[in-house]
Amino acid sequence: MIILTTLVSAKPIIKWTWLIQNFMNEILEILSENAKATSSEIAALLGRPEADVAREIRELEDAGVIRKYITLINWEKLDQSFVFAVLELKVALQRKTGYDAVAERIANFSDVESVRLISGDHDLSVTVKGKTMKDIAYFVAEKIAPLEGVQSTCTHFILKSYKEHGVILTEKQRPQRLVITP
Repeated sequence: MIILTTLVSAKPIIKWTWLIQNFMNEILEILSENAKATSSEIAALLGRPEADVAREIRELEDAGVIRKYITLINWEKLDQSFVFAVLELKVALQRKTGYDAVAERIANFSDVESVRLISGDHDLSVTVKGKTMKDIAYFVAEKIAPLEGVQSTCTHFILKSYKEHGVILTEKQRPQRLVITP
């Protein structure tokens, strides 16, 4: 990373920082759309040297900005589909840790897909994955509800997903024309 400084003005620093930030954002935007994009493909799209792109991606991974490359699966298309639920939790605010201690404990369960601090009537939103609705109900009753700090739970089962991570999952049905015979 090259940063030029002058004694007269800090403007060149701001310009270089903006350019680096812009380059990083362009890479992240491409990877968020296609996690399989290679450094050479990204370099070609951005008109930059492949070595610069590879170095920037490595720095983003090392800094924890890029946490994981994922594949979006439409489970409804498969026979072994899963059931998903969104749990809304009211949590007692902890003195030194706030909501973090409870959220971290919940995040460690393998059935939990995501944990988010939210505003409104509830404090945490938890997305859970299970094989059946009964499995999720038992998970909530036996693992989540008894946790210290959890005051109440509200479970919403997801019946159908229309869009995930910016990708539309439903396919429009083409109207079938009726066969007309004379």
